[in-house]
Amino acid sequence: MPMLDVNGTQLYYEDSGGDGEPILFSHGLLWSTELFAPQVEALRGRFRCIAYDHRGQGRSAKPPGRSVEIETVYEDAVALIARLGLAPCHFVGLSMGGFVGMRLAARRPELLRSLALLETSADPEPPQNAPRYRALATVARFLGLRLVAGRVMPIMFGKSFLTDPARVAERAAWRKRLLQNERSIYRAVNGVIDRKAVSQELYRIRSPTLVLVGEEDVATVPAKAEAIHARIAGSRLVRLPRGGHSSTVEEPELVNAALSAFLGENSGGTR
Repeated sequence: MPMLDVNGTQLYYEDSGGDGEPILFSHGLLWSTELFAPQVEALRGRFRCIAYDHRGQGRSAKPPGRSVEIETVYEDAVALIARLGLAPCHFVGLSMGGFVGMRLAARRPELLRSLALLETSADPEPPQNAPRYRALATVARFLGLRLVAGRVMPIMFGKSFLTDPARVAERAAWRKRLLQNERSIYRAVNGVIDRKAVSQELYRIRSPTLVLVGEEDVATVPAKAEAIHARIAGSRLVRLPRGGHSSTVEEPELVNAALSAFLGENSGGTR
């Protein structure tokens, strides 16, 4: 199992190899590298695709403490890019991964060739969401996610995916992945709930930027993507006609088409 010692922790990562320009994939809360499997499969022939698990999630090390702060997860990404010699790389971040990507592009622009932000927000967690999410984190900490999976699935996936009779097996597979989270996942949840806004830093982003959101995303609604797009000069906004908070697996063909076009336009040049 490939593990990398970075920033005082161990991160699990997967690397397709090859001599193409590197893309670093950064997943959303409660998931892992598997969230980008369709994109890696589609792009690995043209790019070197690296996906990793955030600290406290997936197969990466589980730290102690009450919370895995977003600023620490950002620092992990900086260290990972340095250790693997990826700069400048394309960065694709979904939700929590987008929190990381915006910080990277604003603070360390030399590390990125382009930035793709999927289903994410530059704002702090909305006050109306925080109590509900803290309750879910408490249940997960002491009892595990099984008792709240039925409430989490509609947050993570859109109505088209959740109601399509042809996708029963896929839904069951993703519910199973959700339940594989250890109880320590509450620390990552706390970090997301407690995060600070990054909206005030977006004006510094000059990397070519794609902002993508599914129309059925209820966790970071399309208005959040519109706000990011408005603050990043020259960014491109793509609103998918379907797809919730996990559009990479809900609508892989739509996401792959948007990503492939964007990356194709922003590839080439000297590393």
